[in-house]
Amino acid sequence: MTQRTERALYRSRDGLVFGVCKGIADYLDVSVFWVRVATVGTSVFTGVWPVPCLYVIAALLMKPQPVLPLQSEDDAEFYNSYTTSRSMALHRLKRTFDNLDRRIQRMESIVTARDYDWERRLNE
Repeated sequence: MTQRTERALYRSRDGLVFGVCKGIADYLDVSVFWVRVATVGTSVFTGVWPVPCLYVIAALLMKPQPVLPLQSEDDAEFYNSYTTSRSMALHRLKRTFDNLDRRIQRMESIVTARDYDWERRLNE
């Protein structure tokens, strides 16, 4: 598996309030201190109300940072589908496990069949 190099914008799980500023700082690769200063400064200069409203909207729209780093494109696809629609992601997982279960049952039925030649297979 290869490490993904592209960054995505996520809410940080260890930020102070919803993790929006820390997530933006991580995405832009700047200090979280300066993002917070810019947020407070913008709030003071715009009359306090617009920035907290935008901050809450950003917190609702930004996906939370994955608990574990995403190692592949499949991991990223599953995480994005899960954060977008959990029921759709769960149906996808159920379908995958149902397919695996069917394959295992087919293998078991072949191996446990009466006419399976164990002696010939073991002596090869």
